Amino acid sequence: MQLARVIGQVVATVKEPGLDSFKILIVRNIDPSAPEDETTEPPYVAVDLVGAGEGELVTVAQGSAARVPTATANTPTDSAVVAIVDTLAVDGAVTFEK
Repeated sequence: MQLARVIGQVVATVKEPGLDSFKILIVRNIDPSAPEDETTEPPYVAVDLVGAGEGELVTVAQGSAARVPTATANTPTDSAVVAIVDTLAVDGAVTFEK
């Protein structure tokens, strides 16, 4: 899994039937030890399984792990938001708190 920040949302009126009940989010991976979500990685899309919103810190499952949840098992999914982070601690110090 990867830590990521939700930076936007994709609106698609026509999509694979298995995706009909999901939001599609734009997320960007973060380095939890870097200041202010500093990253050079490009953003990517992920299916939202937990109701995350823009600006939230989330965990993202990728590859076959994104298809493990029952909701996405038969849906073409490469990335899925599987948790919304409440608190993040790095080296014993809290670096993020919702």
